[in-house]
Amino acid sequence: MQDKSLIHDANGGLPRLLEIMQALRDPKTGCPWDIEQDFASIAPYTIEEAYEVADAIEREDYAELRGELGDLLFQSVFHAQMASERGLFDFHDVANTMSDKMVARHPHVFGDQSNAKSAEQQTKDWETIKAAERAGKEQGGALDGVAVGLPALLRAQKLQKRAARVGFDWPSTDEVLDKIVEEAGELVEARETLTQTEVEEEFGDLMFVMVNLGRHLGIESETALRAANAKFTRRFGMVEAALNEKGKTPQQSNLEEMDALWDAAKLTEKSGD
Repeated sequence: MQDKSLIHDANGGLPRLLEIMQALRDPKTGCPWDIEQDFASIAPYTIEEAYEVADAIEREDYAELRGELGDLLFQSVFHAQMASERGLFDFHDVANTMSDKMVARHPHVFGDQSNAKSAEQQTKDWETIKAAERAGKEQGGALDGVAVGLPALLRAQKLQKRAARVGFDWPSTDEVLDKIVEEAGELVEARETLTQTEVEEEFGDLMFVMVNLGRHLGIESETALRAANAKFTRRFGMVEAALNEKGKTPQQSNLEEMDALWDAAKLTEKSGD
């Protein structure tokens, strides 16, 4: 009979988690659902868990963050277990690969380089090292290696940063703002004369340039939009609460009334009341 003492050890740490994962995938005694999974079926859960980590951080819910980080760690353990079963690699290989990468990318910490550098210089050095790594993987194109599965705003920003490194970038925000005006005009024109597919393309162009503006302003577009989503959710909740005090729902209201309540919500937030 298998010794399950580690599995039930409340202080078993990472070895305990690895053993639990192995037991869940056991073809004879494991969980049917876990056994059926593969890399592709688990990938959406991995992405979801990463977002839930970001959500807990944004809400500053650190008790929940501990659990969400555990969920995300479990995703890495799950993928590593499936890889181990196929003879590809195991979790220890994953950890060692990451450790090797961090040591190689931080010669100013783990090597003989001076760490008396600015954050800006260290970022440039980091990018130089990553470019050499991509070259070693035969990723010759400037945009090679930017994951297709990234959220669209994040991927747009990464693509633009890569292009900027080789000189394909506007010199200042002025040119970006001019391009936004141009793309907005093309979108208006497309709405009147083109097909829905063409309108969607023009809309995408405008969003791509907006991401570029954010990059020039030092703004992470994904982070900014998440904050805007949170603000909209918060303020609309205030509108609903105000309507509820009147014994009404949004469906029983109208745009004029809700817009006035929205303005009141904005003033309340800005005044700090």
